[in-house]
Amino acid sequence: MASFGSIRSRTLIFESAGILVFATICDMTERLAIQTRGQGLYEFTDRVEAVVEKSGVREGLCTILVQHTSASLTIQENADPSARHDLEHWLSRLVPENDPHYTHTIEGADDMPSHIKAALTSTTLSIPVVDGRLALGTWQGIYLWEHRRGGHRRQCVVHVGA
Repeated sequence: MASFGSIRSRTLIFESAGILVFATICDMTERLAIQTRGQGLYEFTDRVEAVVEKSGVREGLCTILVQHTSASLTIQENADPSARHDLEHWLSRLVPENDPHYTHTIEGADDMPSHIKAALTSTTLSIPVVDGRLALGTWQGIYLWEHRRGGHRRQCVVHVGA
């Protein structure tokens, strides 16, 4: 059972080459809600960084899952908005709405393309934690990619473990 927003730690004791070893394992899971206003990339790097800091993990791994089938996650440039704009438009050209071959259309013209876009991108990310910080590059940010035209409240689960 997941414990959201609380830090769990356990101490493991084992013998290795005749030496008694004590290892503390820490992990934390937290849910983040991200409100979107329609299609586009929504940066939430600062919120993930806050979870990592709260966890107290110095060396480990941060894993993020978006709990939806019509949105995805990506690490992308966070300095020049034109890079995000070009990426969004390229994917929309690759997976257009109103394709006559779609059969899953009951939820609207943007629904099946949003599922395809989520399948082509990613619903999880794994980022190393080094010295208590996400090991992102200078211009990298963490984004939720909303593929539906309408606004949604998207849920992401963030797990930080050592």
